[in-house]
Amino acid sequence: MQEWNMKRIAKHVGVVFLIFSVLVTTLVSGVVITNVNNVGRLVHVVQLIRKDYLENVTTDQLVEGATKGIVEILGDPYSTYMNAQENQELFQMLEGKFGGIGIVLSLKDPKKLVVLRPIKNSPASRAGIQSGDVVSKIDDADTAGMEQDKAVGLMRGEPGTKVELALYRESANKTFTVSLTRENITVPTVDGLALPGNPDIAYVSITQFGSDTGKELKETFDTMDIKRFKGLILDMRYNHGGELNAAVQVASYFIPEGPVVYIVDKQGNVDTKMSTGTYLGMPMVVLVNEESASASEIVAGAIKDKGTATLVGVKTFGKGIVQTIFPLDGGTSVKLTTAKYLTPNKLDIHKKGIDPDIVVELGKGEQATITPQDKNFDSQLRKALQTLQGKIK
Repeated sequence: MQEWNMKRIAKHVGVVFLIFSVLVTTLVSGVVITNVNNVGRLVHVVQLIRKDYLENVTTDQLVEGATKGIVEILGDPYSTYMNAQENQELFQMLEGKFGGIGIVLSLKDPKKLVVLRPIKNSPASRAGIQSGDVVSKIDDADTAGMEQDKAVGLMRGEPGTKVELALYRESANKTFTVSLTRENITVPTVDGLALPGNPDIAYVSITQFGSDTGKELKETFDTMDIKRFKGLILDMRYNHGGELNAAVQVASYFIPEGPVVYIVDKQGNVDTKMSTGTYLGMPMVVLVNEESASASEIVAGAIKDKGTATLVGVKTFGKGIVQTIFPLDGGTSVKLTTAKYLTPNKLDIHKKGIDPDIVVELGKGEQATITPQDKNFDSQLRKALQTLQGKIK
């Protein structure tokens, strides 16, 4: 999951115009220089394809390929051209509703499609898919070297349709195949309960930052009657991020009024996102790990800088850049890295991550107990509880 600025800039620019304006003109010291050689090369290639290429290719296909190539040449894994279907799927994901099988992929190894977790009550969880399983095939497509966005697109689809996955499970040293029927997947992003065995401790997990996460968090706090608890454990382990404004809304419950994050663009302009005055002001511990990324790092960074909670776990992922989605014609869009973000103390955490106050690693083979149903906590959660109890005595 990435961290997005969802300010949808209404630029109704034709893709052809976009391609040619980039290739044809360059602004240098106020003078427009026409790069005839480059545009001539592009026209020549199009003519060759039209005249000599064996198969028929439409203008739409050529324009889409050229647009995608321009973005890919940036070499930025977070910037991408999205066709109409991919664009629709992205917004469905941020809304927490889509057709699919219910798998969240890990960021840890970009060269492998490793299951981070199956979504509760999804086709994947019912089929017995587990954290750590490696997806080696999606239908007939080998996933070696496949980008996660493409893999997610292949696994998603219309409810009622089928998809077959080949998976490798290292713990059993076996490869197996499952056939899954896609369903409408609704992903709640917030879960809260009294920590099992500790009725005075609130436990809240946030799995991603969707467009409704701030609203979900408020509803969770209202349902729990959060003020009746003596302390709170916020679990953002394996949270890959999501929507920027949702992160600001969430952070506002955990820091006093003031800056949550600074967004700095290419020209050095700074957009300061301020907390909304909903600070709870209760003793708190935050759980993070190596897959806590982007929007979750915005929240963790604000909390750490303001000193309102103790961070427990391991260093976070380190994604301190923001993407903006620019709509194009035909329902397509381009997602570009447009800014970096700084924590309230003006720290740049990109490719550095956030160090926890108390370092605790999970043991080999130990699974994180996200939203625990009993008192069998993982070692990080146990330390979080111990730390919080020390604060409220």
